[in-house]
Amino acid sequence: MPRSLWIALAAAAAFAVILVSRLPASWVVPRTGMLACSSADGSVWSGSCSGLTVEHFALGDLAWDAAPLRLFTGTLAAHVVLAHGPVTASADLAYGVGGSLKLRNLVADLKLDPRQLPHMPPQLRGSVHTDLALVRLEHGRLAELKGRIEAHDLTQRTGHVTPLGSYALTFPGGGTEPVGTLVDLGGPLAVEGTLRLTNQPGYVLEGQVAARADAAPELVGNLQFLGSPDPSGRRPFSIAGTF
Repeated sequence: MPRSLWIALAAAAAFAVILVSRLPASWVVPRTGMLACSSADGSVWSGSCSGLTVEHFALGDLAWDAAPLRLFTGTLAAHVVLAHGPVTASADLAYGVGGSLKLRNLVADLKLDPRQLPHMPPQLRGSVHTDLALVRLEHGRLAELKGRIEAHDLTQRTGHVTPLGSYALTFPGGGTEPVGTLVDLGGPLAVEGTLRLTNQPGYVLEGQVAARADAAPELVGNLQFLGSPDPSGRRPFSIAGTF
């Protein structure tokens, strides 16, 4: 092959690398559709998306810092931060060509407010904090969880405000289906149980609950539907469903 052709190919390859490394995010990020941004800055490797919407639901502003060298291992990896919306979050994301999505060091906070999160129960209020070392999805199915999820100051608003308390779910990781331990963090109900996320996908929540002295009368009345208490005053409960 002539030396001039080698030089031309090398120059073309160098140009392609420079073009891809500096490709503006605004050229790639959509402005309309199911997932869209009102504006994008920076490059596809280190940039930001202002006014992120998913299915016309506003999530805030997204920033990312990708690791291009991970592409050689068949993985799209980046550190992402979501802010200025109903959810604030940060995580290290890795998406493999086999359809595996991993989120590491996922820290997130959100307020339970149906005005900002329209798919949540309209009577429920409170806040949720997550500190998860690992979230692994396989082909869209939640396969593994490791870390802690806390719900604080939950209330039910059906004409008047009924305190429900605060709770924590701890997932040890591993296993074929994520299983977390549920405990209360204080409030009107003493709760111990487990939450298993099934492969359907679905969930099975089981445990025991008892009303404390400061429980609202409507909560005490609702517990009677669970049957007779044991000698310690606890009643078993089991809830299952799909999503």
